[in-house]
Amino acid sequence: MNFLIGAFKPACNISITFSDGKSRKQVPMKKENGKTIMVSLFQSKESIAGKVSIEPLQGKKIEHLGLKVELLGQIEMYFDRGNFYDFTSLVRELDVPGDIYERKTYPFEFSTVEMPYETYNGANLRLRYVLKVTVSRNYGGSIVEYQDFMVRNYSPPPSINNSIKMEVGIEDCLHIEFEYNKSKYHLKDVIIGKIYFLLVRIKIKNMDLEIRRRESTGSGANTHVETETLAKFELMDGAPVRGESIPIRLFLSPYELTPTYRNINNKFSVKYYLNLVLVDEEDRRYFKQQEIAIYRQQDS
Repeated sequence: MNFLIGAFKPACNISITFSDGKSRKQVPMKKENGKTIMVSLFQSKESIAGKVSIEPLQGKKIEHLGLKVELLGQIEMYFDRGNFYDFTSLVRELDVPGDIYERKTYPFEFSTVEMPYETYNGANLRLRYVLKVTVSRNYGGSIVEYQDFMVRNYSPPPSINNSIKMEVGIEDCLHIEFEYNKSKYHLKDVIIGKIYFLLVRIKIKNMDLEIRRRESTGSGANTHVETETLAKFELMDGAPVRGESIPIRLFLSPYELTPTYRNINNKFSVKYYLNLVLVDEEDRRYFKQQEIAIYRQQDS
Protein backbone atom coordinates (compact mmCIF):
# COMPACT_ATOMS: atom_id res chain seq x y z
CA MET A 1 0.00 0.00 0.00
CA ASN A 2 3.01 2.32 0.30
CA PHE A 3 2.82 3.38 -3.32
CA LEU A 4 -0.79 4.56 -2.77
CA ILE A 5 0.15 6.65 0.23
CA GLY A 6 2.94 8.27 -1.76
CA ALA A 7 0.56 9.04 -4.63
CA PHE A 8 -1.47 11.41 -2.48
CA LYS A 9 1.42 13.43 -1.11
CA PRO A 10 1.58 17.01 -2.42
CA ALA A 11 4.17 17.45 -5.15
CA CYS A 12 5.85 20.33 -3.33
CA ASN A 13 6.28 22.03 0.00
CA ILE A 14 4.97 25.59 0.34
CA SER A 15 6.08 27.96 3.09
CA ILE A 16 4.78 31.47 3.79
CA THR A 17 6.81 33.87 5.93
CA PHE A 18 6.31 37.51 6.92
CA SER A 19 9.16 39.96 6.25
CA ASP A 20 9.11 41.15 9.87
CA GLY A 21 8.08 37.80 11.33
CA LYS A 22 10.99 37.66 13.81
CA SER A 23 10.35 41.10 15.27
CA ARG A 24 6.54 41.26 15.03
CA LYS A 25 4.48 40.44 18.11
CA GLN A 26 3.19 36.86 18.22
CA VAL A 27 -0.11 35.98 19.90
CA PRO A 28 -1.84 32.63 20.60
CA MET A 29 -4.69 31.52 18.34
CA LYS A 30 -6.90 28.48 18.90
CA LYS A 31 -7.45 26.39 15.79
CA GLU A 32 -10.55 24.38 14.89
CA ASN A 33 -8.91 21.19 16.13
CA GLY A 34 -8.47 22.72 19.58
CA LYS A 35 -4.72 23.22 19.26
CA THR A 36 -3.20 26.63 19.97
CA ILE A 37 -0.64 28.11 17.59
CA MET A 38 1.34 31.37 17.69
CA VAL A 39 0.58 33.79 14.85
CA SER A 40 1.68 37.30 13.84
CA LEU A 41 -0.41 40.24 15.04
CA PHE A 42 -1.42 43.11 12.73
CA GLN A 43 -3.79 46.06 12.84
CA SER A 44 -5.78 47.81 10.12
CA LYS A 45 -3.91 49.88 7.52
CA GLU A 46 -0.60 48.09 8.09
CA SER A 47 1.26 46.68 5.10
CA ILE A 48 1.63 42.91 4.97
CA ALA A 49 4.72 41.68 3.16
CA GLY A 50 6.70 38.47 3.03
CA LYS A 51 7.93 35.60 0.91
CA VAL A 52 6.41 32.44 -0.53
CA SER A 53 8.76 29.51 -1.13
CA ILE A 54 7.84 26.60 -3.41
CA GLU A 55 10.06 23.54 -3.16
CA PRO A 56 9.36 20.47 -5.33
CA LEU A 57 9.80 17.10 -3.69
CA GLN A 58 13.10 15.45 -4.58
CA GLY A 59 13.26 14.36 -8.18
CA LYS A 60 9.98 16.00 -9.15
CA LYS A 61 9.07 19.05 -11.15
CA ILE A 62 5.95 21.20 -10.76
CA GLU A 63 4.05 21.98 -13.92
CA HIS A 64 1.69 24.82 -13.07
CA LEU A 65 -0.74 27.25 -14.65
CA GLY A 66 0.31 30.13 -12.43
CA LEU A 67 0.99 30.98 -8.78
CA LYS A 68 -0.88 33.53 -6.66
CA VAL A 69 -1.14 34.69 -3.06
CA GLU A 70 -4.41 36.07 -1.67
CA LEU A 71 -5.12 38.02 1.50
CA LEU A 72 -8.58 37.06 2.72
CA GLY A 73 -10.80 38.34 5.52
CA GLN A 74 -13.56 35.80 6.06
CA ILE A 75 -16.60 35.08 8.22
CA GLU A 76 -17.70 31.48 8.72
CA MET A 77 -20.97 30.58 10.41
CA TYR A 78 -20.71 27.27 12.27
CA PHE A 79 -24.17 26.14 11.09
CA ASP A 80 -22.80 26.49 7.55
CA ARG A 81 -19.26 25.20 8.03
CA GLY A 82 -16.95 25.34 5.06
CA ASN A 83 -18.76 28.27 3.43
CA PHE A 84 -16.75 31.43 3.95
CA TYR A 85 -18.06 34.92 3.31
CA ASP A 86 -15.16 37.08 2.09
CA PHE A 87 -15.36 40.71 3.21
CA THR A 88 -11.74 41.39 2.18
CA SER A 89 -10.13 39.79 -0.88
CA LEU A 90 -6.82 40.94 -2.36
CA VAL A 91 -4.62 39.01 -4.78
CA ARG A 92 -1.04 39.18 -6.05
CA GLU A 93 0.05 37.06 -9.03
CA LEU A 94 3.44 35.49 -8.26
CA ASP A 95 4.34 33.64 -11.47
CA VAL A 96 3.13 32.96 -14.99
CA PRO A 97 2.50 29.34 -16.13
CA GLY A 98 5.65 27.22 -16.29
CA ASP A 99 7.71 24.54 -14.55
CA ILE A 100 9.51 24.61 -11.22
CA TYR A 101 12.48 22.25 -10.88
CA GLU A 102 13.99 23.52 -7.65
CA ARG A 103 13.15 25.76 -4.71
CA LYS A 104 11.90 29.19 -5.81
CA THR A 105 11.06 32.15 -3.58
CA TYR A 106 8.63 34.91 -4.47
CA PRO A 107 8.30 38.20 -2.55
CA PHE A 108 4.84 39.73 -2.08
CA GLU A 109 3.36 42.85 -0.50
CA PHE A 110 -0.14 44.10 0.28
CA SER A 111 0.16 47.82 1.07
CA THR A 112 -1.86 49.64 3.74
CA VAL A 113 -4.53 46.93 4.04
CA GLU A 114 -7.96 47.93 5.33
CA MET A 115 -8.80 45.32 7.99
CA PRO A 116 -11.76 46.95 9.76
CA TYR A 117 -12.84 43.96 11.83
CA GLU A 118 -10.95 42.03 14.50
CA THR A 119 -10.17 38.34 14.48
CA TYR A 120 -12.94 36.65 16.48
CA ASN A 121 -13.71 33.07 17.56
CA GLY A 122 -17.22 32.90 18.95
CA ALA A 123 -19.87 30.40 19.94
CA ASN A 124 -21.50 30.29 16.50
CA LEU A 125 -19.02 31.85 14.10
CA ARG A 126 -15.47 32.89 13.49
CA LEU A 127 -13.89 35.83 11.72
CA ARG A 128 -10.41 35.13 10.40
CA TYR A 129 -7.65 36.57 8.23
CA VAL A 130 -5.43 34.29 6.13
CA LEU A 131 -2.85 34.36 3.42
CA LYS A 132 -3.74 31.73 0.81
CA VAL A 133 -1.17 30.51 -1.74
CA THR A 134 -2.47 28.57 -4.76
CA VAL A 135 -0.38 26.61 -7.25
CA SER A 136 -2.85 26.13 -10.13
CA ARG A 137 -2.54 22.86 -12.05
CA ASN A 138 -4.39 21.07 -14.83
CA TYR A 139 -4.16 17.60 -13.35
CA GLY A 140 -3.74 16.36 -9.81
CA GLY A 141 -5.63 19.35 -8.48
CA SER A 142 -4.34 22.71 -7.37
CA ILE A 143 -2.02 22.86 -4.35
CA VAL A 144 -3.12 25.28 -1.63
CA GLU A 145 -1.40 26.47 1.55
CA TYR A 146 -2.76 28.80 4.26
CA GLN A 147 -1.07 31.08 6.79
CA ASP A 148 -3.21 32.51 9.58
CA PHE A 149 -2.59 35.88 11.18
CA MET A 150 -4.49 37.91 13.75
CA VAL A 151 -5.92 41.44 13.60
CA ARG A 152 -6.62 43.66 16.59
CA ASN A 153 -7.71 47.27 16.29
CA TYR A 154 -7.33 49.93 18.95
CA SER A 155 -9.60 52.77 20.02
CA PRO A 156 -8.78 56.02 21.80
CA PRO A 157 -10.47 56.56 25.18
CA PRO A 158 -14.02 57.87 24.63
CA SER A 159 -14.41 61.63 24.96
CA ILE A 160 -17.75 61.15 26.76
CA ASN A 161 -18.11 58.35 29.30
CA ASN A 162 -21.17 58.83 31.45
CA SER A 163 -21.79 56.97 34.68
CA ILE A 164 -24.69 54.52 34.96
CA LYS A 165 -27.36 55.05 37.61
CA MET A 166 -30.34 52.73 37.87
CA GLU A 167 -33.02 51.64 40.29
CA VAL A 168 -34.41 48.20 41.06
CA GLY A 169 -37.72 47.99 42.82
CA ILE A 170 -40.46 45.63 43.92
CA GLU A 171 -43.38 47.71 45.16
CA ASP A 172 -43.40 48.04 48.97
CA CYS A 173 -40.79 45.25 49.26
CA LEU A 174 -37.48 46.33 47.83
CA HIS A 175 -35.89 49.51 46.52
CA ILE A 176 -32.25 49.49 45.42
CA GLU A 177 -30.17 52.08 43.59
CA PHE A 178 -26.95 51.09 41.91
CA GLU A 179 -24.29 53.18 40.28
CA TYR A 180 -21.32 52.30 38.03
CA ASN A 181 -18.58 54.87 37.53
CA LYS A 182 -18.79 54.77 33.72
CA SER A 183 -20.50 53.05 30.81
CA LYS A 184 -17.47 52.33 28.58
CA TYR A 185 -14.54 50.20 29.73
CA HIS A 186 -11.28 49.05 28.16
CA LEU A 187 -10.25 45.39 28.36
CA LYS A 188 -8.04 45.85 31.43
CA ASP A 189 -10.30 48.33 33.20
CA VAL A 190 -11.88 48.14 36.65
CA ILE A 191 -15.62 48.45 37.19
CA ILE A 192 -16.17 50.62 40.27
CA GLY A 193 -19.58 51.28 41.74
CA LYS A 194 -21.93 51.19 44.70
CA ILE A 195 -25.25 49.64 45.59
CA TYR A 196 -27.62 51.43 48.00
CA PHE A 197 -30.45 49.65 49.84
CA LEU A 198 -33.25 52.19 50.33
CA LEU A 199 -36.00 49.71 51.27
CA VAL A 200 -35.57 46.07 52.29
CA ARG A 201 -38.67 44.11 53.29
CA ILE A 202 -37.72 40.77 51.76
CA LYS A 203 -34.98 38.56 53.12
CA ILE A 204 -32.14 38.64 50.62
CA LYS A 205 -29.75 35.73 50.91
CA ASN A 206 -27.03 36.81 48.52
CA MET A 207 -26.25 39.13 45.63
CA ASP A 208 -23.95 38.60 42.63
CA LEU A 209 -22.71 40.72 39.76
CA GLU A 210 -22.23 38.88 36.45
CA ILE A 211 -20.54 39.85 33.21
CA ARG A 212 -22.48 38.40 30.29
CA ARG A 213 -21.56 38.24 26.63
CA ARG A 214 -24.38 38.13 24.09
CA GLU A 215 -23.46 37.02 20.58
CA SER A 216 -26.19 37.44 17.96
CA THR A 217 -25.97 36.12 14.41
CA GLY A 218 -28.31 36.41 11.46
CA SER A 219 -31.19 38.85 11.17
CA GLY A 220 -34.96 39.02 11.47
CA ALA A 221 -36.65 35.67 12.07
CA ASN A 222 -33.30 33.93 11.56
CA THR A 223 -31.54 35.73 14.42
CA HIS A 224 -29.77 33.39 16.82
CA VAL A 225 -28.61 34.65 20.21
CA GLU A 226 -26.06 32.94 22.43
CA THR A 227 -25.56 34.29 25.97
CA GLU A 228 -22.57 33.28 28.07
CA THR A 229 -21.77 34.20 31.66
CA LEU A 230 -18.05 35.06 31.71
CA ALA A 231 -17.69 36.16 35.33
CA LYS A 232 -19.65 35.86 38.56
CA PHE A 233 -18.65 38.12 41.42
CA GLU A 234 -20.24 37.78 44.86
CA LEU A 235 -21.14 41.22 46.21
CA MET A 236 -22.87 40.17 49.39
CA ASP A 237 -23.60 37.09 51.46
CA GLY A 238 -26.31 37.68 54.04
CA ALA A 239 -29.22 40.06 54.54
CA PRO A 240 -28.68 43.79 53.96
CA VAL A 241 -30.43 46.45 56.01
CA ARG A 242 -32.01 49.72 54.98
CA GLY A 243 -29.45 52.47 54.44
CA GLU A 244 -26.61 50.06 53.78
CA SER A 245 -24.31 50.57 50.78
CA ILE A 246 -22.06 47.95 49.21
CA PRO A 247 -19.02 48.88 47.11
CA ILE A 248 -18.27 47.22 43.75
CA ARG A 249 -14.76 46.74 42.44
CA LEU A 250 -14.48 44.25 39.58
CA PHE A 251 -11.28 43.84 37.54
CA LEU A 252 -11.85 42.93 33.89
CA SER A 253 -8.34 41.75 33.01
CA PRO A 254 -8.73 38.12 34.27
CA TYR A 255 -11.58 37.46 31.82
CA GLU A 256 -11.44 36.64 28.13
CA LEU A 257 -13.31 39.64 26.82
CA THR A 258 -13.33 41.14 23.34
CA PRO A 259 -14.36 44.65 22.37
CA THR A 260 -18.05 45.26 21.71
CA TYR A 261 -18.79 44.47 18.05
CA ARG A 262 -21.86 46.09 16.51
CA ASN A 263 -23.37 44.66 13.32
CA ILE A 264 -20.11 43.38 11.83
CA ASN A 265 -20.63 43.23 8.07
CA ASN A 266 -24.36 42.65 8.71
CA LYS A 267 -23.45 39.20 10.02
CA PHE A 268 -23.10 39.38 13.80
CA SER A 269 -22.86 41.49 16.95
CA VAL A 270 -21.20 40.94 20.33
CA LYS A 271 -22.43 42.93 23.33
CA TYR A 272 -21.62 42.89 27.03
CA TYR A 273 -23.90 43.31 30.02
CA LEU A 274 -23.57 43.76 33.75
CA ASN A 275 -26.23 41.58 35.36
CA LEU A 276 -27.15 42.15 39.00
CA VAL A 277 -28.69 39.03 40.59
CA LEU A 278 -30.43 38.99 43.98
CA VAL A 279 -31.60 35.73 45.60
CA ASP A 280 -34.03 35.69 48.54
CA GLU A 281 -34.38 33.01 51.20
CA GLU A 282 -37.04 31.23 49.14
CA ASP A 283 -34.56 31.08 46.24
CA ARG A 284 -36.48 33.54 44.11
CA ARG A 285 -34.15 35.41 41.81
CA TYR A 286 -34.34 39.08 40.82
CA PHE A 287 -32.37 40.49 37.90
CA LYS A 288 -31.35 43.89 36.60
CA GLN A 289 -29.25 44.06 33.44
CA GLN A 290 -27.31 46.96 31.94
CA GLU A 291 -25.34 47.05 28.69
CA ILE A 292 -21.77 48.35 28.83
CA ALA A 293 -19.38 49.06 25.95
CA ILE A 294 -15.94 47.40 25.83
CA TYR A 295 -13.10 48.81 23.72
CA ARG A 296 -9.44 47.91 23.14
CA GLN A 297 -6.82 50.41 24.26
CA GLN A 298 -3.32 50.32 22.79
CA ASP A 299 -1.93 48.44 25.81
CA SER A 300 -4.93 46.07 26.17
